Amino acid sequence: MSLKTVNTALTTAGVLFILYFGVSFVVTPETVAPGFGLPDWPSGDGGGFLILKGIRDIAGGLVLGVLLLTGHRRALGWVLLVEALIPFGDMTNVLAHDGSAAAAFGVHGLTAVLMVVTGLLTLHETRETTEAAKVTAAPVPAAR
Repeated sequence: MSLKTVNTALTTAGVLFILYFGVSFVVTPETVAPGFGLPDWPSGDGGGFLILKGIRDIAGGLVLGVLLLTGHRRALGWVLLVEALIPFGDMTNVLAHDGSAAAAFGVHGLTAVLMVVTGLLTLHETRETTEAAKVTAAPVPAAR
């Protein structure tokens, strides 16, 4: 199995999970929010922030999906690395608000690590392709 196939499978799974959680936070935040890891349900109008989280996840998942579907592999690798800041921030937020350490590290931290690994593997895959293209391109002699 090629590195590109592995990276595509990992990214596809990641995109589907991100979109699933995003839609869940928009449609039924009360059912999915307890697994996020924060100890308390938002009070007052704080529940609106759960929908914001859902929209953020949907947008992030769609960006990755578009890059994957359009074949922009190098950009996909970089965006995976940048978007890994989202679950890292979620992990930090859960820990800072006395939330579940298991959810912080096991859900958010693991997601961030998987996104970084997939991003680095995708960048490695594209580096090999770029280097191969440079090697096969022979210089054209100048006409005299």
